[in-house]
Amino acid sequence: MSTPSEATGTRGRRARLADLVRNISYEVMPFAGTEQAVRETVPTEVPLTVTVTEAKGIERTLEVTERLRGHGYDVTPHLPARQFVDDGHVADVVDRLDRAGVRSVFVIGGDAPTPAGAFKDAHALLEAMATAGHPFTEVGIGGYPEGHATIPTDALDLALKQKAPRATRVLTQICFDADTTVSWARGLADKGVDLPVRVGMPGPVNRKKLMRISAGIGLGQSARFLRKQQNMLWRFLLPGGYDPTRLAKRLARAASDDGGSDGTGDSDVLTGLHVFTFNELAGTESWRQRMLASLPGGRDHR
Repeated sequence: MSTPSEATGTRGRRARLADLVRNISYEVMPFAGTEQAVRETVPTEVPLTVTVTEAKGIERTLEVTERLRGHGYDVTPHLPARQFVDDGHVADVVDRLDRAGVRSVFVIGGDAPTPAGAFKDAHALLEAMATAGHPFTEVGIGGYPEGHATIPTDALDLALKQKAPRATRVLTQICFDADTTVSWARGLADKGVDLPVRVGMPGPVNRKKLMRISAGIGLGQSARFLRKQQNMLWRFLLPGGYDPTRLAKRLARAASDDGGSDGTGDSDVLTGLHVFTFNELAGTESWRQRMLASLPGGRDHR
């Protein structure tokens, strides 16, 4: 029999998990069938993010963003600094997104080995956007709970601190260790970053499709981690190697707990989940609905 303290802790963690799942967004890749797949499977209440592929560049991302906005979705396009040519290009894209009703963007450095113009990193693009007087109320930037394979931790910390004044939230890269993610998020204030954190995590992934995507050429940042960090692949390819439900529950526990069992930890450290769908939209939405049905309050009523 559980103690009153343990029961309180369990309720707190379940309530925290419900908060995370209800504040969820999906990331999609701008492929030929993306628009139709989204319309067929994803409710307009679910916010979307559209990545950039090297093969098609930012133009395809802008087109998909505009079309999905036309269908009533809240859409956040990736804006990769290294694909912008100059200040005029920045102003044109900002104006185009403004006319489409876009109010949220995610600013990244991008994977291009050589910048197309003057912007070598996300900070430089953020400054140019500010100068252009952008209309966006939400500006996301990336965070790395486990660090980066080629960038020193001190450089990552400095970059995040430089970008933070121009941003409204941090979206993490994938990390399969919930304790590491939550510890990193709790430590941001000590680094001079006071922004809410949304956790990036894979959804229920079709392993064969994932392998086809990860082996392809010209992918956006959301899938490229599989090529840069091959040691992660086993989590997807081995039976039982990865389960989004387990990771979501571990995140809720880590965010709720302070080392005890009463669930009174700093539960506001994470504000929601961002699911890297790899365009497995039907499976992702089915998973979300099952999660909602199993949690306090039942289905989503946003």
